[in-house]
Amino acid sequence: MADLSDPPAPPAAPAHAFELPRLTSMLWHALPRFVEGVIAPVAVFYAAFVLLGLNGALVAAVTWVYGGIGWRLYRGHGVPGMLLLAALGVTVRAVLAAVTGSPVVYFLQPTLGTLLVSMTFLASVPMRRPLAQKIATDMVPMPEAFLRHERVHRFFLRISLLWSLVFLVNATISLWMLFHESIGTYLWVRTGLVAALGAAAATVSVLGFRRCLRHVNAEPAT
Repeated sequence: MADLSDPPAPPAAPAHAFELPRLTSMLWHALPRFVEGVIAPVAVFYAAFVLLGLNGALVAAVTWVYGGIGWRLYRGHGVPGMLLLAALGVTVRAVLAAVTGSPVVYFLQPTLGTLLVSMTFLASVPMRRPLAQKIATDMVPMPEAFLRHERVHRFFLRISLLWSLVFLVNATISLWMLFHESIGTYLWVRTGLVAALGAAAATVSVLGFRRCLRHVNAEPAT
């Protein structure tokens, strides 16, 4: 017989409930990757470009990428497949830029890639398979019951549209500056604008997701 003096057990959480990790912990998790993948390559390329010219900058850019891979291997860490693909892409871009003698060639490919990413986000919306959801679940595992919720699905559709627009603006700014400004102006002004645009979109995404969470978690279990 149950002990009547025991306090009643708390009600079970709904199957669709989900708790988002603290925003500060996510930012600290993402900051080193942002510095390594966005800020440092620009600084390395530009410093070498000023001191050593185009070929020196290309060598420095390739060395930075493969140095990162070597450092991971030295520390016994696995090398992500995406990093290996990025290294291959940087190598091909550097060779093409060295052959043509134009730094524009080096930066044109990732800009066109950004445009392709924008179109991919956009195409995922009418297909009802929002790319934003796939990326979010890669970063933060979420229960299937939560992801099947209609409000959650609508949220990821809207966020996919938002990021499609962000990448489209990113590519447009990059292409215009690449053909109308100096490489120095392109590197720093474009990087700052793109970082600010991405930060604003990320803030909207996180705040919108938190709002969605409050509504979903407040619903009673069915």
